[in-house]
Formats: sequence, structure tokens, C-alpha cells
Amino acid sequence: MKVIIIEDEKPSARRLNRMLEAEDMKVEVMLHSVAESVEWFQNNPHPDLIFLDIQLSDGLSFEIFEVIDITSAIIFTTAYDEYALQAFKLNSIDYLLKPIDEDELITAVEKYKTRAPKTQNVQLNFDDIKKLLINPIERTYKKRYTIKVGQHLKMIPIDEIECFYSENKGTYVFTTEGRNYLLETSLEQLEDELSPEIFYRVSRKFYININAIKDIISYTNSRLQIKLNNFKEQEIIVSRERVKDFKNWLN
Repeated sequence: MKVIIIEDEKPSARRLNRMLEAEDMKVEVMLHSVAESVEWFQNNPHPDLIFLDIQLSDGLSFEIFEVIDITSAIIFTTAYDEYALQAFKLNSIDYLLKPIDEDELITAVEKYKTRAPKTQNVQLNFDDIKKLLINPIERTYKKRYTIKVGQHLKMIPIDEIECFYSENKGTYVFTTEGRNYLLETSLEQLEDELSPEIFYRVSRKFYININAIKDIISYTNSRLQIKLNNFKEQEIIVSRERVKDFKNWLN
């Protein structure tokens, strides 16, 4: 069985590759953009199964299928809302919400193996997928966080948060008032709660608010250093792998 991964975040692609290897599935190639994927499909036999992220560094992945006729089975890997993704189930094997859960991955692979004979030579309806992506179901994001402070509960509006960060296995919120508070959550769990227009995960340790950025400075090894208005607890460094996406997010 030939398997490929199309995923623009290389750490996520490598993690998925390791998970598949643990299930004795060999990934033939990992592709990271629309352009790279189109070129690969034009010059290689199509795989049996594609693990496909929706949002790639240079566009949405459905753009690949506007150029290439794909008959491979597809398992979506995405951070899109699960209600919108119900439509994908009609045209794909399954979808996996990030961060990918190992048990859900195994279930999706087993579903593919069960349906494999039926998925050959089936053209996916990417026009419907395109319409859904252009007009996705409206998502709602956190407007505030409630923090326990002693015997009291403190409500912090989202626009008063400069950043979220992890330290000593804890997750903290830092406010525009210069205060930090411990949250009963993890940075991974924040992914579906924060608006991607306002917050960006610049590294494993930080989510930052675009409105709190004071300065952006070139750093060693093609990285960037971020200065926020009030946060002075630690250096905030954009990893080299995320610099391009970070610059796109700023625009």
C-alpha cells in the first residue's frame, strides 16, 4: 500500500509519519505545499491513501485537485470544526482533528482497509469541498477565560491577554496589566479556542496576541524574536520552521 502525507507543518508531518510507522505503514513521501504536491502527482504514480491537511502554506489543498485528477482514498488531517467536516465524510475515508489522537488514527486506517476495494477509481467531489471551505460553518471562539484566584473567580476578556505560555509543565495567561495566571488547560487545547486571526502559536511554548506585538527583531539561525508590550518573563522566539507562516499571519 502506497501512502503519502500532505502537510505544511513539518513537525506535524514527522509526528504523523512516526505514528504510521508504528502501525507498519510506510510513507512514500511527505509533501508540504500545493505547488510541491502538484509537481509530485504529475511525475509519480498516485498513492492508495493520502493523509491530507486542508490549509497548506501556499493555499488550500483542494487547489491540487483542480489541476490533478485524484482517485486515491483520502483521510483529512485538519483543525477545522467537526460540524463543517461532516460533509467531508461523504467523499473521504475519515478526518482527524489535530492534534491527532493515536486511537483515532488507527480507527481511520482500519476503516480505509475495510473500504479500500470500493475507493479505487472514485473521483472525489472537490467542488463541494471548495464551496464548504470558502463558506465554512461559522466558528465561535473564546471571548474570555475564567481564572480561579484564591477563593475568587476572575474573568479575563480575550482582548486583555497578551500571550499564553507554558512553564514547568503549567500553562499560563499573561494579561495587558502585566499579571500572569495559571490555567487548567494545555497549549494544545487552546488551538480550537483561540481565533487564528488574533492568536498565533510561534513555538511550542507560546501563543501570542497580534495586538500585543511591540517589535519584531531578526534573530540567529533565520529566526525572529518577538517583543510584546508588557511580557518580560522569557524570550519569545519564532522557530525557523514557523517564520514563513508567521509572516503570512501578520498579513
